[in-house]
Amino acid sequence: MLPILLAAESIVMCFALLLVCVVGIANGPVGLVMLYEEDVQARVVELGLTTKERIRRSFIIGCIALFLPMLILPPLMVYTLNGVTGFRDAFWQMTVILLASGLFDRVFIDWYWVGRTKAWLIPGTEDLMPYIPGRVLLRKWISTLLLNPLIAAAIAGVGMLF
Repeated sequence: MLPILLAAESIVMCFALLLVCVVGIANGPVGLVMLYEEDVQARVVELGLTTKERIRRSFIIGCIALFLPMLILPPLMVYTLNGVTGFRDAFWQMTVILLASGLFDRVFIDWYWVGRTKAWLIPGTEDLMPYIPGRVLLRKWISTLLLNPLIAAAIAGVGMLF
C-alpha cells in the first residue's frame, strides 16, 4: 500500500508544480521570465514587455509559490497520511516525493514543455534559445539530485522536534 500512496503523493507534488507554472504563464511566458536566463530577461525588458522591478517582484512571488508547497506538502502527507513518526522513514519518503517532482520538473517541464513546445516562447527572444542551455540544465539536474534529499533531511529533522 505504501508504494501506491507515495506514487499518489508524488503526483500531488508534480501537480502543484505544474499548477504554479500554468498560472505563471497564463497571460504569456513573460509572467515567469524570472525563470529564464539573464540575457532573456534583459531582452524582454529591452523590448518593453516588462520591467526589472516586475521581474524582481515575480521572482519573490515565484519563489514563494514554488518552494512553499515543497516545504509544506511532503511533511503534511508523510506525517498525516502515512503516519510516519521517525526520522528515517520521514526522510526516505519525503526524498521519494521530492525526487519524483524534481524528475517531473527536469523531464516534463524543462525538457519537453519549455524545450519542445512554443508555450514558453517569448517573441523577440528566439535567437537566445534554447532557454535552458546545457550548462544550466546540468546544474539543475545536480541541484535536484543533491538538494532534494537535503531538503527532505532538514524537514525530517525539524519534524523530529515536534
